[in-house]
Amino acid sequence: MKMLSTNSITFDPHAGRSIAVMMSGGVDSSVTAHLLRLEGWNVVGVTMKIPYAEGCDVRRSCCGTQAAYIADQLGIPHYFLDVTEAFTKRVIEPFREWYERGLTPSPCVDCNTEIKFDYAWRRIVEELGVEHLATGHYARVTIEGDAAYLSRAADVSRDQSYFLYGIKRERLAHLRLPLGELTKTRVREIAGEARLPVASRQDSMELCFAGEDDYRNALGESAHRPGAITNEAGEVIGEHTGIANYTIGQRKGMGIAAAEPLFVSRIDPLANTITAAPRSALFATNVRARRVNILIPDPTQPGARLFGKIRSQGDPEPCTITQSDPTLCVTFTQPTFAPTPGQRLVLYDQAGRVVAGGIIGE
Repeated sequence: MKMLSTNSITFDPHAGRSIAVMMSGGVDSSVTAHLLRLEGWNVVGVTMKIPYAEGCDVRRSCCGTQAAYIADQLGIPHYFLDVTEAFTKRVIEPFREWYERGLTPSPCVDCNTEIKFDYAWRRIVEELGVEHLATGHYARVTIEGDAAYLSRAADVSRDQSYFLYGIKRERLAHLRLPLGELTKTRVREIAGEARLPVASRQDSMELCFAGEDDYRNALGESAHRPGAITNEAGEVIGEHTGIANYTIGQRKGMGIAAAEPLFVSRIDPLANTITAAPRSALFATNVRARRVNILIPDPTQPGARLFGKIRSQGDPEPCTITQSDPTLCVTFTQPTFAPTPGQRLVLYDQAGRVVAGGIIGE
């Protein structure tokens, strides 16, 4: 299926430096398109059409209507790219499967790795003849000599490099992330100066394919079966409402009276049980990851000292690589709380460049 044009503006891929901007209709991607246009790029906006959970309000900005309007205002061509089939297979189906296996998936990472920076990008190259791609993510692509690196955003409180580690190394030279040097406040100011109607639009916090609905509505029935909550000795101390409602390190929703607060320490999908333990039992020093993507090969040898994150929030913490092939294993200098199977381990160097990342193992 070919991309669908939404306006009458003709796109010529040979009219100067051409770049495709992934536009959701929000302030970040809109300002990205605006800034690149000011820099002299031949900009074309592309909005992905994805599947939505039943009951999702399809009038939301991420569904493309607002993006098409912004593109028209900026005077750039705009296309819809239907990624429904690929998105279902590569994002939604693994999302459901992993929860049923007691894992905690990262669908936003999967969307970036499998769809935006792989499937969609290849379609853009094939159908529009555009090699360069830009998004509204808060991260940076830095060029040093002939090499391109993915780095943390200047405003580390907004940094999204954790979600982008899965990009193929060879594609970084063709990626532009204009917001990596800006704060969110400045981005909104730029939108206001350009009279973009999304200048004051609130950030979207929901899971894109579930909309305002709870993400659990996108899961299968097996993930909602009640079962036993046990202590570390295997004694039943309560009942859970379905393993999809819990993740490692979670305290809220346990509903158990105990001498000290209890946290989810283990999820057993075969027995349909959840183990609860004191917070102190959830710290770990060693973390291993599979399906590793390496962006800077040299520092990934055993003994290398880097900085790791096991969740998107917080600063990277010092760690040492103990194994790199085929599984990436690190030892943190200080124990880290609740490494969660299915979430991601992302490693950085001293300069804040992404070195590698992978899926935390069980």
